[in-house]
Amino acid sequence: MIKKDNIEELFELILVDEEDGVFANSLVSAPAIERDFVYFNQEYTFAAVNDEKMLIAGPMLVPNKKILRLKDDGTKYYVYFKPETIEKIARKFMKNKLLSEVTLEHGSKTSGVHMVESWIVEHPSKDKSNLYGFTLPKGSWFAVYSAEDNPKVWDRVKNGEFNGFSIEGLFEHQKSDVKLALEKDIEDLTDDEAEVLLGQLKAIIRKDKRFKSKQWIEMETYAHYGSGVKNNAKRGIELNEKNGNKCATPVGKVRAQQLAQGKPISVKTIKRMYSYLSRAEEYYDEGDSSACGTISYLLWGGLAGKRWAASKLKELGLWEE
Repeated sequence: MIKKDNIEELFELILVDEEDGVFANSLVSAPAIERDFVYFNQEYTFAAVNDEKMLIAGPMLVPNKKILRLKDDGTKYYVYFKPETIEKIARKFMKNKLLSEVTLEHGSKTSGVHMVESWIVEHPSKDKSNLYGFTLPKGSWFAVYSAEDNPKVWDRVKNGEFNGFSIEGLFEHQKSDVKLALEKDIEDLTDDEAEVLLGQLKAIIRKDKRFKSKQWIEMETYAHYGSGVKNNAKRGIELNEKNGNKCATPVGKVRAQQLAQGKPISVKTIKRMYSYLSRAEEYYDEGDSSACGTISYLLWGGLAGKRWAASKLKELGLWEE
């Protein structure tokens, strides 16, 4: 029996029977936390990546990511997948030829949407998913779907009605045997132990008085940087695409995707953002939309980004003249 006040109860999802595994993928707008669904909420939303081909790209499963669950009586617990389990799930999905098994909001099956690519991330910083604005842990299952044969579904994706994949499947729940011993060296922790340790450390930090006095502030992330920053990043991405994506470093391109999608960024990134925009401002020419200096400046949020970063650093008491 799971204790109602203990939301750190942890179970590993595994494949045991022949019927276990993913049998469909659903396009959804809100998380489903029932037993048979897996959804990552706002952290791993998919992206509409190609207007012409109507492609939708995003992660199907991420290893060692704790996912909230509710039992029938309302008690909370968490589940997660190990990398090796995710690989087995992906292989079984492909073997069973379930590429066109797609539903909308976990309802009836829709037609005209099918998987065109699928792979397991091996090198997070050099993976093809980086091109779509994602940097995912090793062992993640990434997929690209086409809605070319169902323009109505594509329009709903473009309009933001659907913003995430949510797999449908059956898995066995195995009580996790992860044990955290503080005397154990960090280097010797398994991935599962490290994930749980991180969650416990966050809980400890939030209770620490130093957290309230902002001494822990640099561990926080922020996403409320306004439409001006997002629009500048989107504009930079569009201009860069017109120029063959030749401008900016890989870091700048990833940063633009984060900002355009409204993803949270750390204080360290905010500092880098302000520092870069302050230096690069002299290369920005509003009248020359093909100049790499202009494009790179926009990718990092432009003038709106510089102003927001300065304001946020002042608010946090981290401003340095």
